[in-house]
Amino acid sequence: MANSHFQFKQFTIHQDQCAMKVTTDSCLFGAWVAKRVGSLEAGVDNCLDIGAGTGLLSLMLAQQNSFHIDALEIDEKAVLQAKENVAASPWKERITIHHADAIEFLNIVRYDLIVSNPPFYEMELKGADSTKNIAHHDDGLLLPQLLSIIKNNLADDGVFFLLLPFKRNEEIRKLFTEHELAIQQITLLKQSVNHGYFRMMLMGRLQNDALAETIIDEISIKDEGDKYTTTFTELLKDYYLYL
Repeated sequence: MANSHFQFKQFTIHQDQCAMKVTTDSCLFGAWVAKRVGSLEAGVDNCLDIGAGTGLLSLMLAQQNSFHIDALEIDEKAVLQAKENVAASPWKERITIHHADAIEFLNIVRYDLIVSNPPFYEMELKGADSTKNIAHHDDGLLLPQLLSIIKNNLADDGVFFLLLPFKRNEEIRKLFTEHELAIQQITLLKQSVNHGYFRMMLMGRLQNDALAETIIDEISIKDEGDKYTTTFTELLKDYYLYL
């Protein structure tokens, strides 16, 4: 059974009311995004977090950056918990949790940054938990819908980040092209140096003739001795209590 809360160095994630709990790959994604956003040449004034869940990703970004974040979540219990997690953090003035369907969301001002840890298991067998089905399956947001939302809400020079299962590697390339989105970087994730890839973290923009070729690299969470790798530790040291 997952812990009812997850303690970070500067904030706490309570998760007993959320179907989707804090995971190592979601933490790694948040730290990876925060680092890359900090190194962007163009400044970021606003951010859209699609599928906020507990508020983890928004809080990780807020810890390292100063822009405002609008976080969308469709599940009412998750919304209440995310609001509590944000209210107890040092950055409550910069994060707004919206109880909203992302498909219907269209902001007047487009976003410099869009981030999402979207549904993983579309078109697979579903379980009995309807809340998890919304978070994991096609009862909720489908990937083509998510890409349309990104395209409609991203500023012309904006950037987006996604965490996706590696097994959708071939499928997503076609989907991105269809939605006129370009992938600038793919970082492939392994549970350890002895495992195959299981997740992929993507950075992209609206399609532009000036965009360079996609950069592909990889990160392993654990090394041969079942210890966190140096790369993982460097990314998470500002967040994890015992790094």
